[in-house]
Parts: sequence; C-alpha cells; structure tokens
Amino acid sequence: MLVFQMAIVSGKGGTGKTTLSASFSYLAKERVMADCDVDAPNLHIILKPQLIEKHEYFGSKKAVLDQEKCVMCGVCEQVCRFDAIKFDSNSYSVTEYACEGCGACTIACPARALQLVQSLSGEYYLSKTDNGPMVHALLKPSEETSGDLIAEVRKLALKVAYDSQISLVIIDGAPGIGCPATSSITSTNYVILVAEPTMSGLHDLRRIVETVRHFRIKMGVVVNKYDINPSKTQEIEEYCKTEEIEVLGKIPYDECVKQATENAQPVILYDCLASNEIKHVWENVSSKF
Repeated sequence: MLVFQMAIVSGKGGTGKTTLSASFSYLAKERVMADCDVDAPNLHIILKPQLIEKHEYFGSKKAVLDQEKCVMCGVCEQVCRFDAIKFDSNSYSVTEYACEGCGACTIACPARALQLVQSLSGEYYLSKTDNGPMVHALLKPSEETSGDLIAEVRKLALKVAYDSQISLVIIDGAPGIGCPATSSITSTNYVILVAEPTMSGLHDLRRIVETVRHFRIKMGVVVNKYDINPSKTQEIEEYCKTEEIEVLGKIPYDECVKQATENAQPVILYDCLASNEIKHVWENVSSKF
C-alpha cells in the first residue's frame, strides 16, 4: 500500500494553515493527522484528541554536575559561554535551560565532575480524534532539536497509516523555512502553500516556494483572506502563473472563521463562504492522490 503524504505549510506563522488542516481532517474519508508544529502546536485545540500513547523524546545532551566530585575551582563557570553554570549558596550548579550541551565544561573540569547526559527534550503522542488517528508533540522550552522531533512525529504517523491501512497522511507543517519547516516537507508527495495578501505575503511565499523546490516536491498555493487586499492577491496570482504553480483556491475573509476559532471547531462545520471555498480547495487537492 502506498501512503500519500501531504504537507500544509507557509512562509510565516498565522496565515491560516492550521485552519485549513483542521478542515481537511473532516473532509478526508480516512486520514492520519500529524501536527508538526512542535514548538507551538495548536491543531489539538480544534480536533480535541484523546491520548492513546505517550513517548519521551531525548534529542539533546545537558551538562550534569556531580557535587561530590566538584572541587569548587570555578573553571567550569569561566569556560561556559552560555552562563549556564553559576555559583550560589556555596556550590556550583548547571541551569538546564541555559545549557547548550557543547561539552566545554566537561573538558575543562580538572576533577571530571561534569558529564553530558541525554536530556528529555519533549514528548510526542498518538491520539484518536472523531475522524481518525492524530500524532502530535510538544518540545520543551529552550530546546533546539525541533527538526528531529518532527521526524519522530512523521515516522509514527506513517507507521499508524500502514498499520491501519490508511492511505493519506495530512501534515500541519511548521511555519517558516528553517529546520522545522524542511523536516515537515521532506519526502512528502505534495505541499500546499498558504499565502496571505499582505505587504510581506509575496516575499514569504517566494521563500517557501524556493524551499519546496529544493526538495523537488509538487506544490500548489492557497490564498487566504484574498479579498482584504485584491491588488496583492493579483500579485500573488501573477507570480504563481510565472512560476507555473497552481492556485488551488482563494479563501475570502469571513467572520465565520473567527467564530469557529473561538468555539475551537473546524470552520468546515459551518455554512459560510470560507467553508465553501475550503471544500473547493479540497476537491482540487483530492485529484492529486
């Protein structure tokens, strides 16, 4: 069985990709949802998943100080570039959130009182929703291994899809073009780019288009709130035409979306202009798999 992986991303946060993802989760007959925005996940607020499994994620190392071996020389504090080691109350201690795991202190310590150990960087979960399985995660504050945690989310989502004989994985990707975004789209079959007609909208779109093209993945564009700035929407459409990128749809500004968000529900459950256009977008997307 082949599993079609579709990612929904944007060049910046707040463009409406989670709104689209949540609606797609209801429009798809069978699917596995994967929330890959592990730094600030919010898809669970709308889909209200019930936890099935919880997995710990160890993605980094932190310095740990053995107080019995410490000779109070202060060398570790001097070599730490991140001010993670401080002297307080007659002893030295390591601040977990400040430590970057570089290992300089472990090398410099004459008493070998410091060592790097695996640190709990976050958790990822398998849950069930009204419409099928969902895999999501949460990275701990100050951790920088979001790309690896996203990889774990996607591996589990794919495993669930194969085990459950579900042929579609919908990925609510991380925003931007950094490591979390690239980890969200690598090895996918299709990418939906959500753009908005603002001053920086076209710039953000260009960045994410270049990123997706680097991985040679097919893509299409959805313009959200297209009618708030028709001239910018036209610029985006002209850019897509020049770059030979399909415009999958244009979602209008709709107060219904605000109401759905306040009620923590997918907008697709409402009878409104935005909901109707999302259905149209889904029809276009469905032809890709």
